[in-house]
Amino acid sequence: MQNFIHSLKKERKLRFCFSICTIVLSAFLQCYILNVFMDPCNLISGGFTGLALLIHKICALVHINFPVQIGIILLNIPAAALCYKYISHRFTFLSCLNFFLVSFFLSTLHFEPFFRDEILNVLFGGFLWGFSISLALRAGGSTGGTDFIAQYVSSRIHRGIWDYVFFFNVAMIIVFGYFCGWIYAGYSIIFQFLSTKTISTLYQRYAQITVEFTTDDPDSVIDAFMAACHHGMSVFECYGAYSQKKHYVCKAVISTYELRDVIENVQKVDPKVLINTYNTVNFYGNFYQKPLE
Repeated sequence: MQNFIHSLKKERKLRFCFSICTIVLSAFLQCYILNVFMDPCNLISGGFTGLALLIHKICALVHINFPVQIGIILLNIPAAALCYKYISHRFTFLSCLNFFLVSFFLSTLHFEPFFRDEILNVLFGGFLWGFSISLALRAGGSTGGTDFIAQYVSSRIHRGIWDYVFFFNVAMIIVFGYFCGWIYAGYSIIFQFLSTKTISTLYQRYAQITVEFTTDDPDSVIDAFMAACHHGMSVFECYGAYSQKKHYVCKAVISTYELRDVIENVQKVDPKVLINTYNTVNFYGNFYQKPLE
């Protein structure tokens, strides 16, 4: 058991290193999208990055230079301080690393446009922007700004609120359209819609799944399961029609984000275990939602 715990700690350290690498990739990708897809079409994104872009563009109309890089940092720092107190230190650190890197990359890197067609820029840019945010979220961090708010609220109500974030972003884009032109606002809304749908598809932390383990050693499966999550489990005795032997079915409802850890842990103690999973549409009752680390 001690070796098992040591293995888990080592695995957590490796995952943290992998999370940092993923955050760096996410920040680099955001910088690339801003240069290659958004700037040529005069688009803005959602969140605090979009707000920094909006302030930059409005200030430019009155000949005031307000760097986007500075705006991203200034807007995100107060939100980061609140998240540090109410969500988690690891989440806040990874999120701060992301938006500081975005600011740094925007100051030091420049990429030429890839497409000359506005529609292609909106379509590819919107999808890739959502993908870059999903990378940060799956790494256990975020891109800051409204992601902070979305994660805080989602952790309280145990479901994603990305569709509501979209409406907030649309309101900001309407202000952008008033000052900078409605055609750019229209393209920005399509861009934001695509990115929001991409996030909703790729990031499903609050989705639930039912997992069933058929085993001859239920006690070991239960211990391995409990080491990976904090959910309850029901155990049923069954009879195998093919083997004509007694088996046990261990059944539980967990978060989709816990599935990989649970399966890996159980397979370590019972390599012959049979595993069946299926989506849970609705679950009523007490359900433990693992807090953000």
